Amino acid sequence: QVQLVESGGGLVQAGGSLTLSCAASIKIFSISTMGWYRQAPGKSRELVATITTSTTFGDRTNYADSVKGRFTISRDNAKDTVYLRMNSLEPEDTAVYYCNANYRMLPYWGQGTQVTVSS
Repeated sequence: QVQLVESGGGLVQAGGSLTLSCAASIKIFSISTMGWYRQAPGKSRELVATITTSTTFGDRTNYADSVKGRFTISRDNAKDTVYLRMNSLEPEDTAVYYCNANYRMLPYWGQGTQVTVSS
């Protein structure tokens, strides 16, 4: 069982920045891939970014085209936390952001944190 707790959401003006955090209840070095997803009102949940760690290749990241160059995903194994740094926020980024972890072939989700970008 893995518990994920997101924090850092809020209201920000367009062009502003936020950093989301996702704290895990287990040591995240045992989780190869963690990610952030988002769901806007009336839309399905979509991938924002993932980070995969391996002893061979280190950290590899993947981003949705809509956030490339603006968002950065990172992980701190010592703190068992994954971050999403969001710069140059746009009103279209408004959504509930969810942390995800795939552990022992099962998906785990946090409760979500609301991000609202005003124009």
